[in-house]
Amino acid sequence: MKKSFILFSAIALMSSTMIAQKPSDKQGATKTAVNADPQAAKNGAAVQSPSSQQNADLSMKFKNEEHSFGNMPEGPSVSYDFEFTNISKEPIVLSNVQASCGCTTPTWPKEPIAPGKTSKITATYNTQGRPGPFTKTITVTSNVGSKVLKISGTVEKAPESSVPTNNSSIMKH
Repeated sequence: MKKSFILFSAIALMSSTMIAQKPSDKQGATKTAVNADPQAAKNGAAVQSPSSQQNADLSMKFKNEEHSFGNMPEGPSVSYDFEFTNISKEPIVLSNVQASCGCTTPTWPKEPIAPGKTSKITATYNTQGRPGPFTKTITVTSNVGSKVLKISGTVEKAPESSVPTNNSSIMKH
């Protein structure tokens, strides 16, 4: 009896919490939409703010947003510079540039990029031990939004004779 009372109380508490979180005031939602775009609210359309990708597109003009290295041998790292221009009226500060995996290393300017100035983000891909096709993304986060850049290519496996052996290993076969 005591267990069922506790169970019933828990269910009642959870359902009341879920009901309290649902927007029950449709008029309040309309007020927000009216403030944002009266025509959209009148037509019953949902009002959405522009995505951060769109904001970055209005401020950062990249020469290329994708780069293919084509076929390359396994071993050496390869790099590509994504050049961009600040086409906005405010300085752009790149707060973070993150690669989709540890095999790609981005470098970027830490100082603000003034309006009208050009800068670059360098993406370096380590081919060692990674034969086959690859596609990697680099997410650029800034004060004007986010942008996703892409590198791709195919790493051709190095011949076995060109791969150095490690005879100084502690573990013996």
